Amino acid sequence: MSFDRLIEKIIEKQNPSVAGLDPKLSYIPSFIREEAYRRCGKTPEGAAEAILAYNKGLIDALSPIVPAVKPQCAYYEAYGWQGMRALQETIAYAREKGLFVITDGKRNDIGTTMEAYSAAHLGRAEVEEEAFPAFDGDALTVNGYLGSDGIRPLLKDCEAYGKGIFVLVKTSNPSSGELQNLQFEGGETLYATMGRLCEQWGETLPGRYGYSGVGAVVGATYPEQLLELRHSLSRTFFLVPGYGAQGGGARDVLPGFDAKGLGAVINASRSILCAWQKTGAKEEDYALAAAQEARRMRDELVAGLGGRIGA
Repeated sequence: MSFDRLIEKIIEKQNPSVAGLDPKLSYIPSFIREEAYRRCGKTPEGAAEAILAYNKGLIDALSPIVPAVKPQCAYYEAYGWQGMRALQETIAYAREKGLFVITDGKRNDIGTTMEAYSAAHLGRAEVEEEAFPAFDGDALTVNGYLGSDGIRPLLKDCEAYGKGIFVLVKTSNPSSGELQNLQFEGGETLYATMGRLCEQWGETLPGRYGYSGVGAVVGATYPEQLLELRHSLSRTFFLVPGYGAQGGGARDVLPGFDAKGLGAVINASRSILCAWQKTGAKEEDYALAAAQEARRMRDELVAGLGGRIGA
């Protein structure tokens, strides 16, 4: 099962973090951009070439440190088919380097449309009697607002191909409470209801470490809700955004872990991607600066968890 592999990588590297690959052109050193523009012009193809080169440098530096990366689809979709090619090649390169890949697409629909999304990111695209992987990440973020009709097609591919999903439950953005904090008759919140559904959806995808193949996105910016959901969702693995640039710190994310320091993976994007700019490092050292920030984050998290994960 997909999250078994993620948990094993977390234990192996003693690091419960994931590096978000959300590459704006302004994050990319000028020497990478200029080389890409020299070859391809200041075009979507040039932008995609720069993004891919930047990502590969980051992956080379981060792969010995972090267990996973999380490319956000929007940053690649912005450059059309060339950007989507860069996304596919980024995912392939990261997996080649032994990293677990969470594709951050927040997809949802119903019926055959959701089957197509699932085939693209988790399963296989059929061409007559043949079937081929398309983007082929290890897990996909999804929106559960359409209910079980939008989740069941994903579960089939998760079971068939050993993949996983992370369902939006309590997100890190400031306005999340406008909907997610609404209470039903009886007092249950919308986010708690979505979490309960994650537990139900995951019953068909059990894992060796007690966590199913249906995870939940729960933001670091709401530590009280993170603790509440950890207590109520014993079989649901958490993807926790909001650490670093969004304001969440190590103390905020600790409630998302179980007694063994498992049960959650903490995302940081800008704090890692832009470390070279924040520290004033040379452009050529952008990947080194990212690795140093990833180590600092790892050490902070592991110290908060008592110095050992999985013990």
